[in-house]
Amino acid sequence: MSAHPEATHEPDLAEVRVTGEHGQEQGYHHGTHSHGHPHFVHHGEGIHADGPHNIHPDPALDPHNQHIHTHPHHARSAHKKPTVYADLHIPQRDTSPPRERMDEPTSHPPHSHYPADPELHRHSSSSSHHVEDQDVINTVEKMDEKGGLSASVSEETGVVDPLDPDTDPNISKWSLKYIIRKYRWCFHLFWGCFFTAWWISIVAQDKHRHMWLIPTILWMFIMARLITLYLPARYLLIWANWIWQRTIVVAVSYIPPVARIPLAALGCVGVILLGTFVTREYPDSKRSDRAISFFGCIVAIFALYVTSNNRKAVKPHTIITGMLMQYIVALFVLRTKCGYDIFNFISFLARKLLEFAKDGVAFITSPETSQLGMFFFTVLPAVLFFIAFIHIFFYWGWIQWGVCKFAYFFFWTMSVSGAESIVAAASPFIGQGESAILIKPFIPHLTKAEIHQIMASGFATISGSTLVAYIGMGINPQAVVSSCIMSIPGSIVCSKLRFPETEETLTSGRVIIPEDDTAEADNVLHAFANGAWLGLVIAGAIMTTQLCIIALVALINALLTWFGGFWNIHDPNLTIDMMLGYLFYPIGFLLGTPRNEIYKISKLIGVKIIQNEFVAYGMLSDPKGEYTELSKRGAMLATYALCGFANVGSVGTQIGVLGKLAPGRSGDISKMAISALITGAISTLLSACVAGMVLADMTNFLTPIQAVAAEAAAKAAGNG
Repeated sequence: MSAHPEATHEPDLAEVRVTGEHGQEQGYHHGTHSHGHPHFVHHGEGIHADGPHNIHPDPALDPHNQHIHTHPHHARSAHKKPTVYADLHIPQRDTSPPRERMDEPTSHPPHSHYPADPELHRHSSSSSHHVEDQDVINTVEKMDEKGGLSASVSEETGVVDPLDPDTDPNISKWSLKYIIRKYRWCFHLFWGCFFTAWWISIVAQDKHRHMWLIPTILWMFIMARLITLYLPARYLLIWANWIWQRTIVVAVSYIPPVARIPLAALGCVGVILLGTFVTREYPDSKRSDRAISFFGCIVAIFALYVTSNNRKAVKPHTIITGMLMQYIVALFVLRTKCGYDIFNFISFLARKLLEFAKDGVAFITSPETSQLGMFFFTVLPAVLFFIAFIHIFFYWGWIQWGVCKFAYFFFWTMSVSGAESIVAAASPFIGQGESAILIKPFIPHLTKAEIHQIMASGFATISGSTLVAYIGMGINPQAVVSSCIMSIPGSIVCSKLRFPETEETLTSGRVIIPEDDTAEADNVLHAFANGAWLGLVIAGAIMTTQLCIIALVALINALLTWFGGFWNIHDPNLTIDMMLGYLFYPIGFLLGTPRNEIYKISKLIGVKIIQNEFVAYGMLSDPKGEYTELSKRGAMLATYALCGFANVGSVGTQIGVLGKLAPGRSGDISKMAISALITGAISTLLSACVAGMVLADMTNFLTPIQAVAAEAAAKAAGNG
C-alpha cells in the first residue's frame, strides 16, 4: 500500500503512516530516526518519495549529510531492527480547552510521529502489546543498571552500556568505574556474606538472641535486594505462587461467580467485627468507642458511594481488598508485639536521625543552640539532612526497587493500573509532587479516574521528610508511620468509590518506573550534594509557608475577634479555630473520640484542612497549649486524623506540579482538584476510624518527648 509504487521498500524497516495538517494522507516515513532511508526524505508539510516526485529536498535531511555518533541510543543499536511498541503512537488525552502551551521537554520518544488522525495508528490485536501476568512480572523487574541489571548490549532492546570499552573508545578497561561494573558481583558476594555472618552472630549469642526480629528483617531485605540483582523475583516467589494456585484459586473456583463478591464482603465485615469487638476493653479503648469508630467507617464509605461519579462502575473487589488490608495493617501495628517492635524500631531510627542533625546544627551554631526546642533548629535541619541522606539510596536504586515491589503488590491485589499503584506506593515516602514525577511520561495519557487517584493519594498521606519533622515535634512515631502505610490502600478505596475507572488505561497490566536522567548524579557524593540542595529548597519552602500562613491566620482571627466583640462573643473569642471546631464536630464524634474531647479534636481537623498539618501538629504537641491533658486515645486518633496533606494550600501544589508535567490536561486536573482534596481528607479520617476500632492497650505508645521523660525518670529512680 505504498503512495509511490516506484519506491523500493526494505523489509527490515518499520513503516509509519503520516498525515498532513488536515488529515489527508501524504506518504510514508520509515522509522529509522536520523538514519533515514535514502528513498524517503522530508519536505515541507509532508513526506515525499525521492525520484519522479522529488520536490527539492532539504539538504539537512539528506542521509549523506548526517553523522553517526556514539550516543548509547544511536550506536550499534541504531542499525538494529527497530522495536515498535503499541503505546508509542497513542495520542495524548487532551480534553481540556485548547490553549497555547508552554515550552516543555517532551515526554515522548524524540523521533515519534503523532498524526492528526489517531485512527490511522490503531493497532490490531496481532500487532499490539498484550501484557500477560508473566509480562507484568518481567516489566516490574526491568530496573535501570544502577538498580542491578547486568550492563552490556541488551539483545532485546539493543541498548548499549555507555561504560563498555568496546562501544566507547574513550573508556579504558582499567578505569575504576568499568572495573567496579565488571566485577561488582564480587562486591555483592562480599556484602552478602558479611551481613549473613552478622545475622548468624546475633542469633548464636544468648545475650542478643532475644533481639532477633529486627536484624532478621534487615538481613532478609538486604539479601532479597542482592539476590534480585541477578535472579528475577518470580523465582523467589515460585513456591508462594504454587501454594496460591493450589489452595486459594482452587477454593474460589468451587464458589459460583455470582456469590463470590457477596461472600467476600461478608468475610471482610466478619473479620473486622471479630477483631474489633472480641478483644477485652481497656480504659482508653471501650467497646462503645470502637462501635462509634466502626460506624464512622460505614458513614465515610456510604458518603463516597452516594456521591460517586458513576456508582455502577465501582469495583467491589478493590473496595473489599483495600478495607481489609487497611484493617490488617492497623491490627498488626496496634495489637501485636511484632508490629509494635518493627514500628518502634523505625521511630528509633527517626529519633537518631534528629540527633545527627543536631550535631550539624551544633557545629554551625553552638551545642547549646542545637538543644533549643525551636522549629528552626530542630525540624528544618532534620528535613534537610533526611532528604540529602535518602538521595544516596535513590542513587543506588534501592528506593525505586522498594517502591516498584510495593506498587506491584497493590497492583496485583487491588486490580488498579500500574501508574496508580506506583504513585500510591510512593506518596508516603517521597511526597505528593515527587511521586507523580515517577510516572512523568504517562501523565498526558492518564484517564480522569487515574488523575483523581494520583491526586487523592498525595492528599491522603505525608512524605518521609515531613514525617521526620513531625517526630521531631513530639508526635507519636508509630501512629504516623502506620498511618502512612494505611493510606496506600485507603486512598485507592476512597478514590475508586468517588471516581471509579470507566476508560481503558494505558498502564493497565504493567508496573514500570521510567528512567529519568535529567538530574543524574555521577557518584554517591554528587547524589548527596544534590539531595542537600533539594533539602535546602524544601526546608526553605516549609519555613516560609509556615510563617505566611500563621501570620495570615492571626490577621483573620484579629478581624473576627473585633467583629465578634460587637456581638458580645467573648471567652472564647470568635476565631477561625472556634468556628472550625463546631463545623467539624460531627467528624470528631464519628472518629470515636472521648466525649469531652470532641470539640478540641474537631478544631484540630479544621485547622489542618484550612491551614495545614504542621500548624495542627504544632498545636497538638505544644507543652503549654490546651492539648496537654488529652487522653491517650484522643491523642492517637488526632495523630491519625491529621496525618495527610489534604489542605487548601496543597491544592495549588498538586495543580502546579501535574499541570507542568501535562499542560494539555490542566483543565481536567483543576476540575478534579477539590474532589480529590475531599477524597484524600476522607481517606485520612478513614484511617483514624480504623485505628479507633483497633486501639487497645496503649501503655507502650509514647511520643518521643514522653519517652525521654520516662527514661530520665527511670535513671533518677535508679540513682536514688
